[in-house]
Amino acid sequence: MPAANASALRSDFTHASKGVTHQDPLSWLSRLHTKLHTLWLQRTYPFHSLGKQLSIHHRCDIDRAGAPGISLGDDVFLAADVWLNVDSVVEGQLPVISIGSGCKIGRRAVISGKNQIHLESDVLLAPSVLIMDHNHEYSDPDVPIHSQGTTAGGRVVIGRNSWLGFGAVIFCNHGTLEIGKNSVVGANSVVTTSFPPYSVIAGNPAHLVKRFDPISRKWVKPEVATPNALV
Repeated sequence: MPAANASALRSDFTHASKGVTHQDPLSWLSRLHTKLHTLWLQRTYPFHSLGKQLSIHHRCDIDRAGAPGISLGDDVFLAADVWLNVDSVVEGQLPVISIGSGCKIGRRAVISGKNQIHLESDVLLAPSVLIMDHNHEYSDPDVPIHSQGTTAGGRVVIGRNSWLGFGAVIFCNHGTLEIGKNSVVGANSVVTTSFPPYSVIAGNPAHLVKRFDPISRKWVKPEVATPNALV
């Protein structure tokens, strides 16, 4: 081994022993695979629309048949094992799943749409988040649930710059469920109703924990926030 290489290895070990971490040199293979996978999807999948500077991990699950119902904005990041599922695509209609520019989708997140799921710009999803705008039909107990199709469902809108914590579930089976801009959903929360902008939401079922008060410039309990100050 050349002296320069041996010296570099000793330096790496020294830094590691001091708690300094280094990226695995082989991690570039995964990054290259993801880059090539992203290019492949951009060139060969019939998406409704695609922005620039995308990163779609090579383990993401996106069906080619559902691609016409998916729109991705600029600088969207999809981590490993993200599943974008489109129940059905109607030609000429708006995208079923629309992910705005700057959105970052964490590992194992599932977005399953039938009507419309819209993430506005810069929405952050932690790992294992589930967003659905429909459900499995189960009205007839004499027929297997997997043979009954899906419900009519509703529509989901996640406002810009919102953060959905680990394991959060956003579910709408009718009407429109909207989480207003700049909101935070706590880990493992189950959200089935709408909430206003600048909200902190938590629990099962989810409830309003805090709101941002523009007068004090602090996140406070809902009863303390200035009424109707935020829209």
